[in-house]
Amino acid sequence: MNPETILTNAILVLPDETVFGTIVLHGQVIADIQAGQSQAARAIDCGGDTIIPGVVDLHTDNLERQVQPRSLARWPSRSAMVAHDAQCAAAGVTTVLDALCLGDLGFDKERIKTFQDGVVDLDALTDAGLLKSDHFLHLRCEVPAADMLELFDPVADHPLVRMISLMDHSPGVGQYANMDFYRKLRRQGGLDEATVERRIAEIQDQRARLRDPNRKALLDRIRGTSIALASHDDRTEEEINENAADGIGISEFPVTMEAATAAKRAGMQVIAGAPNIVRGGSHSGNVNAVDLLRAGAVDAFASDYVPPSLVEAAFQCAREEGISLPAAVAMISDHPAQMSGLPDRGRLETGLRADLVRVRLHGTLPIVRQVWRAGERVI
Repeated sequence: MNPETILTNAILVLPDETVFGTIVLHGQVIADIQAGQSQAARAIDCGGDTIIPGVVDLHTDNLERQVQPRSLARWPSRSAMVAHDAQCAAAGVTTVLDALCLGDLGFDKERIKTFQDGVVDLDALTDAGLLKSDHFLHLRCEVPAADMLELFDPVADHPLVRMISLMDHSPGVGQYANMDFYRKLRRQGGLDEATVERRIAEIQDQRARLRDPNRKALLDRIRGTSIALASHDDRTEEEINENAADGIGISEFPVTMEAATAAKRAGMQVIAGAPNIVRGGSHSGNVNAVDLLRAGAVDAFASDYVPPSLVEAAFQCAREEGISLPAAVAMISDHPAQMSGLPDRGRLETGLRADLVRVRLHGTLPIVRQVWRAGERVI
C-alpha cells in the first residue's frame, strides 16, 4: 500500500468551491480534506499551488502522433505507447481513453495497424504495471468502412473498452461537408486531382451501400452493454434525432451549434475539443467551443490531439468565461469520469481515488508540476 501523503498550503478545487487547505492521501484513496495549513512534519508544502482532481480524457489521438511522428517515419509501437503515456501523465491526465480507429476509407491505412498494435501494447504494459496513467479504450468505428465490423468483433468484449463512437468521415457529410475543404485536404496529402475525384466517387458509393447495414449491425452488437456510446462530428438536427432514437447518449465534437443544441434538447451529453478553446476556434472551421460553452451546450472537454490542452482550457474558461474554477475543472474531470462509467474518480472527495494534479500559474498559463495516480506520485 502507498504510504500516507499530506499536501498542504494549497488551493483545493473541490466540487463546489475552492478552499485553502490540506488534503491527505492514504493508500490509493483520499482520506481527509481540511481547511487550513497542516503542521505535520511530513506534510508537503505546496507553496500556494492549486490542486485539482486528476484529468479524465475521453478522446485523445495522441498515440497516433507518437507512432508516426513524421509522415514517412513510423515509430516502434510499444515505445510510442510509453511516450504517449508519459505525455498524458505530464499533462495531468491520470485517466486516458485511447481513441483508436477501426475501419479504413482508403486514406488512412496506417491507422488500422495503430489500432491493432495499440490494443496489444496496452494489454502488455497494463499487465506489467508500467504505465503512469490509467488507460482504457475508445473504439472509433468508421461506419461506412468495409472492414469496420471485422475489426470490431475481436475487441467487442475487451474489458478496457469504455467508449464506442460512430464515425463517418465520408466526403460530403459531418466534418467534411465542405467538399472544397475535403479536396484541398486530400491534395495536401499528396494525391493528384484525378485520384481525389475517383476516391470521392468510390467512398460515396461505398457509404450508400454500407453505412446503414454497418450501423445497425454495430448497434445490435453493443445493445444492452454499459459501454458509453457516442456519435462523432454531428452536423444537423436530423443526425442528432437519429442518434438519440438509436440510444446514443453522447454527441462528440458536434461541428455546428445546431447539432450541439439539438443534442442537449434530446437529453444527450456533448463533448467539445479543448484545443478549440485554447486556440480560440476550430482548426477545421467548425463551431467555436466557446460559443457552445456560452450556450450551455457542452458538458465535457476532450484533448483530441493535444493532451496539455485540457488543464489549460479549464483555467482559461474560469478566467475568461465567467464560470467558477470548480465548474470548469469538472468539465475535464468529474463529468468525463461519469460519462465513461468511472464514478470512483474525478473529484477531490474523501473515499475517492487519490488522482491529483498540482498546478502553478505562470501568469495565466497553468503549469502541471506534480501528479498522483491512485496515491502514487507519477510525475
